[in-house]
Amino acid sequence: MGEPTGKYSITMPRDIAEAAKARSGPSGLSAYVAAAVARQIERDNLNELIAVAEAEHGPVMDDEIQALRDQLHQARQQQTQGGADAA
Repeated sequence: MGEPTGKYSITMPRDIAEAAKARSGPSGLSAYVAAAVARQIERDNLNELIAVAEAEHGPVMDDEIQALRDQLHQARQQQTQGGADAA
């Protein structure tokens, strides 16, 4: 089964709660909010890792980020082309 759950009371702006209810679908509002909080925790953890890495190695420069994005884009294109060739 899934992980143990607990019941919590939270307060949020009504418009956000209504939008979340409208988007939550069959899984329900609790699952929708739990997924959103889990994503935020992942982001917080990544930000902490980035801060530690930048403190040790210095900040990542924009041109380095762009170079890695370009490499990723090229790899995805090659993967797509390779998959089309195999068909």
